[in-house]
Amino acid sequence: MLTDKLHRERMAHLPTRVEPLERLSARLGGPRLLVKRDDQTGLATGGNKTRKLEFLVGEALAGRADVLVTGGAPQSNHARQTAAAAARCGLRSVLVLKGEAPPVLTGNLLLDELLGAEIRWAGDQDMNDALQETAEALWSQGGRPALIPYGGSNPVGASGYVAALEELMAQLEVVDQRVDTIVFASSSGGTQAGLVVGAHSLGFSGRILGISVDQPREALAATVAMLATETAALLGRPTGFDPARIEINDDYLGDGYASVGKPERDAIRLFARTEGLLLDPVYTGRAAAGLIDLIGQERFRKDETVLFWHTGGTVGLFGFGDKLTA
Repeated sequence: MLTDKLHRERMAHLPTRVEPLERLSARLGGPRLLVKRDDQTGLATGGNKTRKLEFLVGEALAGRADVLVTGGAPQSNHARQTAAAAARCGLRSVLVLKGEAPPVLTGNLLLDELLGAEIRWAGDQDMNDALQETAEALWSQGGRPALIPYGGSNPVGASGYVAALEELMAQLEVVDQRVDTIVFASSSGGTQAGLVVGAHSLGFSGRILGISVDQPREALAATVAMLATETAALLGRPTGFDPARIEINDDYLGDGYASVGKPERDAIRLFARTEGLLLDPVYTGRAAAGLIDLIGQERFRKDETVLFWHTGGTVGLFGFGDKLTA
């Protein structure tokens, strides 16, 4: 494997399944649809961050860390999986979350508490500053913190999705199946960067299309290209990636990050009612809304095969009940 030389702490249930979405495909009248079930990676309800954390935690353990520190939004899927990874490996976890503590713990926040994470609320403080201060405080108290980046998106974390693309290609080869386009939610850039590096290194000929959930195309493409370049170098396959060649669609940003509107609600209901498949309100719900709209615009040929990479986050549904039933 391309990632064999990296430290890795295996925690995920792999390989995740590739399943047909026959009823959804028929309902939309578009291309053949498949789904890659990274919502079932197994770590505290699973998600894409588990793949990244296998490498990030492997590196932390190699450095003799005793506490994992990361940050995110209150309903962060990444924070929840980091807390679970820490518990799994006998480490402490400290989560620095934006804003103030809510009156009731729901969704991911409830799981953070059950997993034993220490939660620190950043208020209006810059997240990078808050994370750095937290790590420095832990060092001063005699701890050995490992700072896990936002979304797990650095070259080590992105390597998890280089391995994931390799996994997918092996699955497709077994069933002699071709995928023309991979569609997924793109935010902090690590998942897309890993897929891009994997595709380039392994000769995957399909498109890697990220649906941005929070950033304009130009900004996210620059982040993904830089991270892909750094990841390729880490893996000993130095290649420069051009932002102009990173495929990102930013037409579905709506009212901003974690703002649940009609497109997300409709997509979540459609996937649930045709396939019994649950999406989350922030990431996969928005990416699915984009996919549905692109099919409606006939942006894919009917004889194409499109794979929707389900990046998880389903537990976040329980933190957005009021918005999903509006």
